[in-house]
Amino acid sequence: MKQFFLATLLGSSIALCTSAMAADVDLKALEAAAKAEGAVNSVGMPDDWANWKGTWADLNKLYGLKHIDTDMSSAQEVAKFAAEKDNASADIGDVGAAFGPIAVAKGVTQPYKPTTWDQIPAWAKDKDGNWALAYTGSIAFIVNKKLLHGSEIPTKWADLKSGKYKVSIGDVSTAAQATNGVLAAALANGGDEKNVQPALLMFADIAKQGRLSLANPTIATMEKGEVEVGVVWDFNGLSYKAKMVNPDDYVVLIPSDGSVISGYTTIINKYAKHPNAAKLTREYIFSDAGQTNLARGNARPIRAEHLKLPADVQAKLLSNDQYKNVTPIKDADAWEKTSKALPQLWQEEVIINMQ
Repeated sequence: MKQFFLATLLGSSIALCTSAMAADVDLKALEAAAKAEGAVNSVGMPDDWANWKGTWADLNKLYGLKHIDTDMSSAQEVAKFAAEKDNASADIGDVGAAFGPIAVAKGVTQPYKPTTWDQIPAWAKDKDGNWALAYTGSIAFIVNKKLLHGSEIPTKWADLKSGKYKVSIGDVSTAAQATNGVLAAALANGGDEKNVQPALLMFADIAKQGRLSLANPTIATMEKGEVEVGVVWDFNGLSYKAKMVNPDDYVVLIPSDGSVISGYTTIINKYAKHPNAAKLTREYIFSDAGQTNLARGNARPIRAEHLKLPADVQAKLLSNDQYKNVTPIKDADAWEKTSKALPQLWQEEVIINMQ
């Protein structure tokens, strides 16, 4: 990675990492201010998630920033920022996409637009710079080829209707991965955030055939051979596959007839004690080097189409053409209402049909 860290004409370690520079960001001044602060404290950004470990190591090596993290949920992070405003212990956090606007509404964020801002899709960022997705998750299939009972590998939702294998989507009443899986199936079958009925009908039919599995698609259930076709976030599927004794037995793919894409965003604490270090952290996360770090952790960088990843890192991800038919959530308010109603609908229209 040393090639990323050469000094530039601007005297900035990050400048060479980025393909698109914003003229109104003085990186040299930001780096100096961050170095003076000397530390950055995070929440929800542990070493083993999306390879944050690599980013913290780089920030320490390049700028001398010391780091500690406290792992917690997105809701807990936002609540912590609000509760500790008089004595903030956290500078930056990583939350699910839905929590970016929530954090802004609660008034606990401060904006910073990294120099690669123009390469972040409009749907994946706040126009004022309060949040921006650094990496994405798209609903995918993970398929155990050894357990297909003679069926072809499913490459689209339509294939799930007629296979001989069991389909595992997980607990729709508690897991965001499972509820987004239902939305992805709805989108592929003509539904939307207000109407998931096409997905409910499809899964009800699978249940009637005795092919809906209640096994949650996790590393543990997959190792036990309990998951034949699982509906998962792409980064989870890729991570699970990599950890298997025989990774070649598994295929991870985005269903070609449609899927939903979401992701995770950093939020910088309005009350941060190390605000410049937090801003520099976001800057680095969106640089080529920072985005490559995320890819090393099986997360698809938001700037994937603008990156030239090392061959070994690119091999960890699905190809860009797999994402041709992924759709971001267009009506967040409608989806919030639907997702709250979904557990009961799932019980009444899908689970009731299980044999």
